[in-house]
Amino acid sequence: MSEVFEGYERQYCELSANLSKKCTSAVALDGEQKKQKLSEIKSGLDDAEGLIRKMDLEARSLPPNVKSNLLVKLREYKSDLNNLKSEVKRITTGNLNAAARDELLEAGMADTMTASADQRSRLMMSTERLGRTTDRVKDSRRTMLETEELGVSILQDLHSQRQSLLHAHNTLHGVDDNIGKSKKILTAMSRRMNRNKWTIGAIIVALVLSIILILYFKLAK
Repeated sequence: MSEVFEGYERQYCELSANLSKKCTSAVALDGEQKKQKLSEIKSGLDDAEGLIRKMDLEARSLPPNVKSNLLVKLREYKSDLNNLKSEVKRITTGNLNAAARDELLEAGMADTMTASADQRSRLMMSTERLGRTTDRVKDSRRTMLETEELGVSILQDLHSQRQSLLHAHNTLHGVDDNIGKSKKILTAMSRRMNRNKWTIGAIIVALVLSIILILYFKLAK
């Protein structure tokens, strides 16, 4: 059910009940009072026609499964409006005698009571539907707020994790730099050790040769 259609429907039901009461009271009036009352009724009928046109446009803009039900209700309202117009026309002609006037008064009161009861029932149903719709909107809004809070919490967690990853990345980058420097130092130390080995070897060879030469010269004498 369209909330817009329900709003127009509620306005029409209230206006129709008010017009029925005015028609009933206009029957008992004469002269200028009657003319003023009829003028008010005709103005109300124009407003009622406007509401029916709005309901018609709204109903035809809805999906077929919803539109068909609303068009059935709309036909009832159009029939109700035609009855009101006919009643106003009968009052305007002024051709009712006293007996017919009394009968019309009784019939009008009965119709008014029936219409009022029916309209009250429809208004109560519309109010209940409106209440249920409001509850659904509140539930949807609460769910949306909870989802928003959850999203904010997740974003905060992701931000914290991102900061942790950046810190870890920086730490790893620093460790990698230190490893690179250590590797260069070890390579340099290894090269110096190799050079020292060759130097010590050469010194040992020289000493051995010197000892051999000394022993040779001593033995030769």
